[in-house]
Amino acid sequence: MTTISIDRIRQIEARRDELAAQMATGNLDGDRFVAVSKEYAELEPVAQAATEVRRLRQEAESLAYMAADTDAELRALAEEELRDNRAALDAADRKLALALLPRDAADQRSAMLEVRAGTGGDEAALFAGDLFRMYQRYAESQGWRVELISASDSDAGGYKEVVASVTGSGVFARLKFESGVHRVQRVPVTESGGRIHTSAATVAVLPEAEDVDVQIDEAKDLRIDVYRSSGPGGQSVNTTDSAVRITHLPTGLVVIQQDEKSQHKNKAKALKVLRTRLYEAERERLAAERSGTRRAMVGSGDRSERIRTYNFPQGRVTDHRINLTLHRLPEILAGEMDELIGALIAEDEAERLATIEA
Repeated sequence: MTTISIDRIRQIEARRDELAAQMATGNLDGDRFVAVSKEYAELEPVAQAATEVRRLRQEAESLAYMAADTDAELRALAEEELRDNRAALDAADRKLALALLPRDAADQRSAMLEVRAGTGGDEAALFAGDLFRMYQRYAESQGWRVELISASDSDAGGYKEVVASVTGSGVFARLKFESGVHRVQRVPVTESGGRIHTSAATVAVLPEAEDVDVQIDEAKDLRIDVYRSSGPGGQSVNTTDSAVRITHLPTGLVVIQQDEKSQHKNKAKALKVLRTRLYEAERERLAAERSGTRRAMVGSGDRSERIRTYNFPQGRVTDHRINLTLHRLPEILAGEMDELIGALIAEDEAERLATIEA
């Protein structure tokens, strides 16, 4: 376990106290107060962990002194307490080291969730629908809000493609390891012979961009075309030019939105998707520049990477990145994903800690 120096602990505590003092003065303007408050909120749990480490270290010194006493009874008592202290100190050291790990700047953001049917025809679309509902239920359990951006229904049910915005604190941190190929093994309802089929769906989780992340000059950078909606889309089909196609000229990226009756709403949703995809492209570019860094054991987030199998006959879900199998498939599809997501986050933290300790 990496041991944080006492000087570093004092720096953390001093900075926390400095920020608290600044907020207490009442002299900060709006923007500065927001910035200081945000830094304080991020630093406070780190400072609490640092304070606990410092307290346990001081306690260990006192117990070690008592353990050297000539009185046998006092020495035995001190040695017992010292064993408990070491266990607590190891845990506190790890908690502090985790708190100090570099964080993905996007972790606290909301996210764009995209689920697309892959190989398997109608069965893949049905599975895509299962996955989307699983994430909806998980989001509901977390108190997040899910807003449908666009959906292409399959004739047999489910989705050929569905895109939604998941809004809340820390959404991307919890869902980012879901990106990749999800595979299902089950007997389709249309299969009379009882044979197990394998189908797949692709999930992408992208951190939502804020206006300050992506600078777009609508006059120079965008071509916006409007036209009449076609296919599933509701009452406005063939009546108004409500569908919107936005082309980002510098990159050639195209976003089409036609689910809303209002052209204004379709444009707003399309711009939201465009900003998110441009932001993710920039994140990927920066990550590629740092490609010499560790490839996380839980995966790169590559959408072509097979990450998980849902086996219906055996009632199990297996995450191939961490070799975790849970025989709780119905519960997981019902949105009970904490155990699975927690294991992925823990593995990522352990891998990142290992790179520090190496």
